[in-house]
Amino acid sequence: MTDLLLKNVRSPDGRRVDVAIRQGRIAALGENVGLAPEWRALPVEEGGGALLLPGLVEGHAHLDKTTWGSSWYVNDVGSALTDRIDNERDWRAASGHDAHVHSQALALAFLRLGTTRIRTHVDVDTEAGLRHLDGVLATREALAGRVDIQIVAFPQSGLLIRPGTAELLDRALAAGADVLGGLDPCAIDRDPARSLDLLFDLAERHGKPLDIHLHEPGELGAFTLDLMLDRCQALGMAGRLVVSHAFCLGALDARRLDGLLTRLAALDVALLTTAPPSRPVPSVRACREAGVTIFGGNDGIRDTWSPYGEPDMLARAMLIGMRNDLRRDEEIGWALECVTTSSARACGFADYGLTPGARADLALVDASCAAEAVAQRAPRRLVLTGGVVVARYGLDAAS
Repeated sequence: MTDLLLKNVRSPDGRRVDVAIRQGRIAALGENVGLAPEWRALPVEEGGGALLLPGLVEGHAHLDKTTWGSSWYVNDVGSALTDRIDNERDWRAASGHDAHVHSQALALAFLRLGTTRIRTHVDVDTEAGLRHLDGVLATREALAGRVDIQIVAFPQSGLLIRPGTAELLDRALAAGADVLGGLDPCAIDRDPARSLDLLFDLAERHGKPLDIHLHEPGELGAFTLDLMLDRCQALGMAGRLVVSHAFCLGALDARRLDGLLTRLAALDVALLTTAPPSRPVPSVRACREAGVTIFGGNDGIRDTWSPYGEPDMLARAMLIGMRNDLRRDEEIGWALECVTTSSARACGFADYGLTPGARADLALVDASCAAEAVAQRAPRRLVLTGGVVVARYGLDAAS
């Protein structure tokens, strides 16, 4: 059913409203909409005064890596980034880890908690080839119409240091990946100019945007970020680059930080934060003041890197709020934006929001306001995708 009248819900601005849905899209939203003659014949879903949110957006996942739905993975991996990369690659090969089965299980868990759109990075390397990509492509096809999955072809094991990876990324983009990923051009590839030239050339040839992991700390990360922005400007790729993590921006002096934020804003380059407690992070407040889009994601959830995480974007918004010392209700609303409107904008998810014409991807949350929804991780009363009720209180619902 893609025609529906949601009655008695609370809009983010506090009004009691109804939502009329036609052919999977919002046709009208406002007070007393349900009284209009043109909507009276629609099937009715009572909202019970729940808070109306657009479907939540996961801006940075690794669906292909998760062990979600499997037995506990015993983690005894070394602490270096390369330890985790090498261990994961070896374990997946030895265990026969199925990217399709596990990515689908995790994507559905996201959906039950209100997330209707996901950007996921998928490993492409010279040992696995496109096997993990094929698995997540199968998940995307299986869940089409329920979860919108955007795939980043990601060279987790490095690009230049593993000859043949560039050719695999080329094939991945041709096979259906939506975005080209990258990883630490200095720390991993040891030749940032060549690494970034190759990435930007591939993206330009395929007409794809970029999303580059940048874990490099301090001035090293700032140097790499400047190189990215140089290429973004020279190639006219404003608005087509995301820098994920950008830990360096949490550890620079004010003058250096202001200069980089000014460049990021001018080129419409967005930043992804997971708000980890163990690393410096870009400041949500500073980014907003500078006009830089900052949005949120979970990163890995229950994988060989870490046992932590859950497919709940309100929980992630809470962590973003806590990590950034956001306490006032208005500020907690910024954290919610990181997993809704800002994430949709940064990832390029179209037809999004609470406006007529947008796809009716909606979450009804048992909370009085956005701040309560985030701080209390309020229950999801109802989740809709394209006007279809897909979940109630965290459980699958018959359409």
